[in-house]
Amino acid sequence: MAQLITTLGPKNADEMGLILPHEHIFVDLRTWDQPGYAQADAAAVIRVMQPEIERMKQAGITALVECSTVGVGRRADIEQAVSMATGFALVLPTGIYREPWIPDWAHEASEDDLYDWMLSELSCSIEGSNTPAGWIKLSAGDDGITPCERKVFRAAVRAALETNTTIGSHTIRGQVVRDELAIIDELGYTPERFIWIHAQAEPDFSLHVELARRGVWIEYDWIGGDDQNDADYIKRIQRLADAGFIDHLLLSQDRGWYNPALPNGGTQKPYTYLSEQFLPQLRACGFDEAAIRQLTHTNPFRAFAR
Repeated sequence: MAQLITTLGPKNADEMGLILPHEHIFVDLRTWDQPGYAQADAAAVIRVMQPEIERMKQAGITALVECSTVGVGRRADIEQAVSMATGFALVLPTGIYREPWIPDWAHEASEDDLYDWMLSELSCSIEGSNTPAGWIKLSAGDDGITPCERKVFRAAVRAALETNTTIGSHTIRGQVVRDELAIIDELGYTPERFIWIHAQAEPDFSLHVELARRGVWIEYDWIGGDDQNDADYIKRIQRLADAGFIDHLLLSQDRGWYNPALPNGGTQKPYTYLSEQFLPQLRACGFDEAAIRQLTHTNPFRAFAR
């Protein structure tokens, strides 16, 4: 049986409601070598983030996929503490972000070393916690995959193949997604376990259709952003649905979060824009409740469950 691997234990589909597939509780976008990087008191993070989590729960949101991986301040111990204090399920990642956020140890590691490390976190637990990773989060350079990013990606595909785990990659350009899929094909994995994170940044919509046709999950995850237009998202969602790919779509906001580089964690953005503002607009444009459930319950569970 497929299950979502969370900080509150494995979850079946019938235990879950709306799932947000791309958000953050804790993130530090400084590079790893900066003073104070990823340092925070768990109690302070709980105090700041608990009200936002309670708002999520009241809106019917039952889980959040955490996208802060190695390189952008991953703190599985803090995430687990927040989850236990709030009774809210988080899906945590293994994996490494792109350059220049890749730490020295990953540059020095071999592909086999990185494979062993990711496999351990997927099978046992992430350092500083007793929670296994539920998925693999990576990234690629905007203009192409660097040699180190390629090494990390190959290790990730091998670990995913061993565990039937989803890989998501922050990839701004569709052409770079093609390069990532070439590695997936070479190593014998499947595009159906790959998420194109930030697909909305690619202006060539034909690439969205091409990659959805290959089985890739197309993730629109800046919904509600200051420079984003809801009408543009709705148009793209409608076009993909009309093309028969509503079952390959993921919707999220890339919101939150506690930032240890800022006083008191900075200013948080509520996680409820999608449920409170965007979904009513989809309904008004003719998406029925079955389609809404597909987009917010069925798809994210199927994308991330193992």
